[in-house]
Amino acid sequence: MESLQSLSILVAFLGIVYYLGFRSPSLPSVVTKGKLQDSYDYIVVGAGSAGSVVASRLSEDSEVTVLLLEAGGDYTENEKYHIPLHFYDLQKTSADWEYYTVPQKESHLAMFEQRSYWPRGKVLGGSSIFNSMQYTRGSRHDYDEWAALGCDGWSYRDVLPYFLKSEDMKIENLKSSKYHNTGGYLGISTGGVTPIADIYLKAGVEMGYNITDYNGEIQEGWSPMQLTVRDGVRSSTSLEFLGRALGRTNLHVAVNAFVTKISIEKKQAKGVYMIKDGRKHYIEANKEVIVSGGAVNSPQLLMLSGIGPRKHLEDLKIKIEADLPVGENLQDHLLLHMMTDIKDDIAITKEKINSLMTQLQYKLFGKGILSIAGIDATSFFCTYETKQKDCATDMQFMMYSLTIPDNNICLKEQVAKEYLSTPDSVGFVSTLSLLDPKSVGSLKLKSADPFDYPLIDPKYLSDERDVEAYIRGIRLWEQYMSTPSMKQIGASIDRMKLSFCSEHKFQSDEYWKCIVRHLAYTVYHPAGTCKMGSKDDKLAVVDPQLRVRGIKGLRVADASVMPNVISGNTNAPVIMIAEKAADMIRGKYTVEHLKRNV
Repeated sequence: MESLQSLSILVAFLGIVYYLGFRSPSLPSVVTKGKLQDSYDYIVVGAGSAGSVVASRLSEDSEVTVLLLEAGGDYTENEKYHIPLHFYDLQKTSADWEYYTVPQKESHLAMFEQRSYWPRGKVLGGSSIFNSMQYTRGSRHDYDEWAALGCDGWSYRDVLPYFLKSEDMKIENLKSSKYHNTGGYLGISTGGVTPIADIYLKAGVEMGYNITDYNGEIQEGWSPMQLTVRDGVRSSTSLEFLGRALGRTNLHVAVNAFVTKISIEKKQAKGVYMIKDGRKHYIEANKEVIVSGGAVNSPQLLMLSGIGPRKHLEDLKIKIEADLPVGENLQDHLLLHMMTDIKDDIAITKEKINSLMTQLQYKLFGKGILSIAGIDATSFFCTYETKQKDCATDMQFMMYSLTIPDNNICLKEQVAKEYLSTPDSVGFVSTLSLLDPKSVGSLKLKSADPFDYPLIDPKYLSDERDVEAYIRGIRLWEQYMSTPSMKQIGASIDRMKLSFCSEHKFQSDEYWKCIVRHLAYTVYHPAGTCKMGSKDDKLAVVDPQLRVRGIKGLRVADASVMPNVISGNTNAPVIMIAEKAADMIRGKYTVEHLKRNV
């Protein structure tokens, strides 16, 4: 009887802790109350991964005024914005722009209408609220290539200090590395919360690769995850950068403020038109307008404002302010989920996610499976023949320690039934990401109406070299799955034997090509639609200072300026771009102390 009473008391105590002891960041709203001013020195359009950083840094100068405009809502509205494992739950909600591509001709054969669903964050923090929090900078080769293409000041040695400026490294064995830094705004921690995490790395070594720091000297190899998570809470740019700007009277933040057009007079940006609270507003920019809407919204806004391809804008009867190739050069990474069932209960399951112990572990200590996005390890490969030690990687594996039972990617019903997992299955997913896509698409306006979504055509897999790279990546996956560690947990490739490609021999090149063209879809890394380049680059929209060519007082700072998409997850590079943009605008160099001899 006493033991039963003790158990009851314990359960009651845990229940009280559960409801009253919720582990959450302090979340005072940064949104400005009351009427906005008629003019500001700087207007930043878009409060996502880049815009939040730009506005926060600009407002460090107390003598200037800054307005940050966000079409979505506040980051205080939903606690799931800040709990890492809940990132999938945010798709197709009010915080999601929910874009779709036009039907694809060479890919997405298994998807409804052959379209790719593109979730994009529509909330303070943008897609840094939506992503799986992988902190990946890309390869040094990416940035050296940018510099070689005419983007002066964007080599690896140039951009590394700006990565370091943001970083607050929490992983003990990386704190002393010259490739990392502590004290920045962005918390970087690691995963490894499930028993299978170490098995991933052990199998990688058995495969013949080293355990490495993919943000360090050598990208190729296997590594524990580096995540933008601080004490179990998502390190979104809104929380980390805007949160620290709270109380600055020179920074105003407006949500549910949809910018429809940039006002341009005599080749100079003068202000922005927006709709807020059901009314039209115009706000003047005394110095500059900075567009940070991302690879979809930024080119759309520029074109609506008369900056874009002449013929396209003339067809829509939009007045031409600058004839520039806005919307061209669209690049994106593809992913391919390779499903695997295992015999041992060592992965993440829905039962574990919903258990009281898991909830308490997170709410009390910020630990456990809720503190990551389900990814426990990653790896980077050069799938092509090379003798170069530090090669430019073209394939990434991301190891999700859970199964995928929900059809968020718009698969056809019959395909989803066969390909996806059941809710009670135990397994993991090897997600293969194509890092160096050769297929290039475009984005165009559907109409001159700012509320009409643009026409997005990535032209996925239109270049056969992308399919060939995927075949090489799949062959590496087959090797990985045949390692002793994988065999020991009962992993095999059999879950990828699917009927809709059964006309080809299983594991043949033709079979895997069929799988790729049916199932590969976006990793949510669109880039390049307002390309940065030299004055001689016919595809360049902005110069190396991110100034829109031919228009004074207007810059773009986000993933759209990438000349080529980087080799990895794009969130960290976007934050770097924003940090560097802020210094350019301020006319300061704040990272002298962070320069490294690398």
